[in-house]
Amino acid sequence: MARMLDLIRAAAVSQHQMMSAARGALRVPTEEMLEILVYIAEHSKIFGEQARFTLAGWDEPSAKAIAANPNTPKEILDYWVAPKNIRTTLFALLLENPSVEMTKLGELASASKGELIDLMIASPRVRNSRQVLNDLGGNHNLTGAQAARVQALIEGRDYVEPEAEQQAAPPETQALPSSVPQPAPNIKPIEAVDPETEKAVSSFITEHAAEIAAEGDKPFQAIGGLHEAEVHAEATAESTAILPAPSTPPALAPAGTSTGAAAVAKPALDNKAPVRKVHVDPQNELRGSVLQKIGKLDIKGRIQLAMKGTKEERSILVRDGTKIVALAVLDSPKISDGEVEKFATQKNVLEAVLRSIPMKRRFAKNYAVVRNLVFNPRTPLDVSLGLMKNMLTADLKNLAGNKEVSETIRKLALRMFKQKSEPGKG
Repeated sequence: MARMLDLIRAAAVSQHQMMSAARGALRVPTEEMLEILVYIAEHSKIFGEQARFTLAGWDEPSAKAIAANPNTPKEILDYWVAPKNIRTTLFALLLENPSVEMTKLGELASASKGELIDLMIASPRVRNSRQVLNDLGGNHNLTGAQAARVQALIEGRDYVEPEAEQQAAPPETQALPSSVPQPAPNIKPIEAVDPETEKAVSSFITEHAAEIAAEGDKPFQAIGGLHEAEVHAEATAESTAILPAPSTPPALAPAGTSTGAAAVAKPALDNKAPVRKVHVDPQNELRGSVLQKIGKLDIKGRIQLAMKGTKEERSILVRDGTKIVALAVLDSPKISDGEVEKFATQKNVLEAVLRSIPMKRRFAKNYAVVRNLVFNPRTPLDVSLGLMKNMLTADLKNLAGNKEVSETIRKLALRMFKQKSEPGKG
């Protein structure tokens, strides 16, 4: 065992050395430093919090190399696979590390959520363990598509979803009246796109070809469920479908009325004159059925729509449970800062979306985006910790009292607020 760690365990170092250790500032090899930090994080009441800050913000390339190394000390691996300490960027590597015990994977399989479940389903090590697959199958956080994939793995068969389109579409769009025009299966997301956007789409699909292929025919499934998206789509459809006609010819008025206006005033009294159907523009109806349109697209189609489509379509696709589709929204040349400011507040998006926002320089320079991310309890801890240094004093004060974010964030916000409030500091 490393000598410095032995000294720390024996309480044979000074307070100053302990603080340096908790900040990761000792001159020791990287792996040894991490082992020391894990020990302090789990055993020191005074310096544990600082050690957890340091671990959460540890350099990603270095952390990845250590997470993938079978010779990494067990204490470090156990710390990183603990649910409260999981970093998404390390998770796939940890799943394949043979030094991570299968019992740990079973515990994760039983309680993980969202993107972590997708990573477990894709893991060769998980796929080869019947016990872990059974644990995963009993996880109540599985979505319908995830549960079907896990069941297929348990039964040793390929996952197929012959009725993906019907499952992806909202119930109200599965059996439209024959009088309402239905979109063709191969409908294009949009009709005209500028060359810059076309180039961006082509580059994105080429760059992420392997990830797209790995997802197969995964249908659209919104994070957090479809309710919010359905309400939005219905509101859009309503605003286009019930606009009054420019003028109603007298010949269309029901018997007993003198003008077309009177006919519109009493549509329910004449079953032979369904006013809404008469005046619905098929194109408006089609544009209003945003979810129906998305539900009929495969992954590549949704990626194209995410980058070429409208603001309303992006607001739904950013919640796509397929990570590569959701991330395509952020790469759209058409996306505005205002949209990203809103995305940064959302709790019903993948953590990968919140992690990717500040990685784009344009958004990282937008203070409203940074502030919204830090105040969002869904934002990964290491991302929030890295952004807090840029926050204004007033926001740090508000953050310190925000009970929705983690205690770690609140305590650090309070400390930074006090530091910046001292005379001569800002």
